[in-house]
Amino acid sequence: MSDTFRRREPEPLVALSTPLRVHVVGIGGPGMSPLALLLSRLGHVVTGSDLHNSEVIDQLRDSGISVTIGHSESLVLDVDVVTYSTAIPSSNVELVKARSLNIPVRHRSNLLASLASVHDAIGVAGTHGKTTTTALLMTMLQEAGLDPSCVIGAEIPSMGIGAAKGTGNIFVVEADESDGTLEMLPLTSIVLTNIDEDHLDYFETFDNMRETFSHVAQKTSKFIVLNADDPFSQNLCSELQGDGRLILFGKNPRADIHLQHVSNTADGISLQIQFSGNTYHANLLLRGEHNALNFAAAFAMATAYGVTPEQACTSVKTFTGVSRRFTERGLWNGALLIDDYAHLPAEISAALAATREHPLRTGKVVAVFQPNRFHRIAAMADAYEGAFDQADHVVITDIYASGTPQIEGVTGELVVNAVKNSHPRVEWAPTRKDIVESVATLLQPGDICISMGCGDIETFPDDLMQANS
Repeated sequence: MSDTFRRREPEPLVALSTPLRVHVVGIGGPGMSPLALLLSRLGHVVTGSDLHNSEVIDQLRDSGISVTIGHSESLVLDVDVVTYSTAIPSSNVELVKARSLNIPVRHRSNLLASLASVHDAIGVAGTHGKTTTTALLMTMLQEAGLDPSCVIGAEIPSMGIGAAKGTGNIFVVEADESDGTLEMLPLTSIVLTNIDEDHLDYFETFDNMRETFSHVAQKTSKFIVLNADDPFSQNLCSELQGDGRLILFGKNPRADIHLQHVSNTADGISLQIQFSGNTYHANLLLRGEHNALNFAAAFAMATAYGVTPEQACTSVKTFTGVSRRFTERGLWNGALLIDDYAHLPAEISAALAATREHPLRTGKVVAVFQPNRFHRIAAMADAYEGAFDQADHVVITDIYASGTPQIEGVTGELVVNAVKNSHPRVEWAPTRKDIVESVATLLQPGDICISMGCGDIETFPDDLMQANS
């Protein structure tokens, strides 16, 4: 571990056994809204603030949570604890006022850790696929009657905001590594989907990142589910060889949950896995081999907790996925529009592979990409070379900041230049207007346009349809 690497410092846990008044700063965020909703359902009086109204804010209000648009010192005067995310600056007036009044102020990770400490906590971690894997695992555990609670950092069609309060003792949490949250969680078990380079603004080096995942996994007491196909998980697999906690999933024949076959169907994919000498089949309303691997990871942990293989396979037959994960948004000029959260090279490659295999595709694949975070692109723009090789045409726009400070000379054009090294048809379209105009001239009936990124690119299909209606 690098001598300069500074982990997030642990904070005293919050006793949640009696009802508290909890104020959530930035309550509309994807990590904060499910935490707020679960705390409310557990009997705590939850209030929140955010800068803008949204559909998520409407859902929170409908559930009985009072949300104020705008920040004010008065909102924290009568609360027991204030929680916030990494996106909230320390100068926020609510945080400053709470500290001046000696009201406990806790990072989101602390409230999650406080919940995990009184449950059998299963963390789903990894660079890619953790949101879908967490939702699949929840579905399997619910089908078996284990009735877990959960916090998932995305909207799930079957539950809305990704929070559920169960009657069982299991707590399933999507464990985000980007800001040290993963390290704070007292997990009983962990699913590690894969390890890939990201969030070097926090970790500083890839070695620090890998060591962090290893450290967290080693601390668990029950089960460690690892990807047998992931080259960066191999060292951890070697360290745990013979450890009764270790369960492997993947296409590798030595995996305990061996993914043997994946095929496309009209509605998604069909897959076959081998487990304990038996073969099992499942049908998913999801696309891409990466989702078959997400299923295998969830299957591994679910069966370790007593879910039968049959229950795990049948429970997912109506699972429609997670918001912004290969979401079909409609047709325009006979071309299918798909919205996807993919923002890292491996995710983009997987999404494009699924796009090429889509049964509705008879023409070309047009990829639209919005790079995310200035520090990420500054550190790894070159890594996007080759990520778009399965697209016929690529349109790249400027960087979505996600609250990060602008870096001089760092724009989406860095990604364009990297992709051009291996792709002949790449276009730089810095504004939303530029993208809409470019894609409108490209799309023909039978084409598929997949727009990717974790910023406001999710509105691109709407923008295209409205601008050319």
